[in-house]
Amino acid sequence: MALPRDYIDQECSLARTLEIVGGRWTLLIVRDAFYGVRRFSDFLAHLKIPKAVLTERLNVLVAAEVLQRVPGPSGHDEYEITDKGLLLWPTVRSLIGWGDEHYAPAGPRRLFVHTSCGREVDQRGVCPRCDTLVGVADLIVVPGPGLPPIDANADPVTAALARPHRMLQPVDARGHATAARV
Repeated sequence: MALPRDYIDQECSLARTLEIVGGRWTLLIVRDAFYGVRRFSDFLAHLKIPKAVLTERLNVLVAAEVLQRVPGPSGHDEYEITDKGLLLWPTVRSLIGWGDEHYAPAGPRRLFVHTSCGREVDQRGVCPRCDTLVGVADLIVVPGPGLPPIDANADPVTAALARPHRMLQPVDARGHATAARV
């Protein structure tokens, strides 16, 4: 039996937040949206998630105004992060850092680099060279030491993210990340 999404007897902001982003797969969808995944088929291929689950999670995120549907170049709707959704970046970044520290024995799969100076930001998102908190739009995601070699049969998103890619920039329809210089 599936658990309900609502925390009916909990009157707190965390419970309301978990109703939106606490479902299985939801934070991975949000993470991928920060990486630049926009197309339904790319979320599906990268996450290997059932269609019905992806559809439901995307609908919840759109209804909560974390993502919005926008017309894509191919005539199909795409999904992009809203201003409200952008506010989730520090939480997503922190969870990735926590997982890297405790569950990534080979090291982080991906690193976040400040576009202005080329330095990796720390777990808090602060650039050690500039001593500034770097926003997601000013980051490039690059392969880290824990990223295994990419299989020739990898989905387009995995293949694209094996190269430096500016955060929030769409992974294009051919699965290539938008070029980014580190």
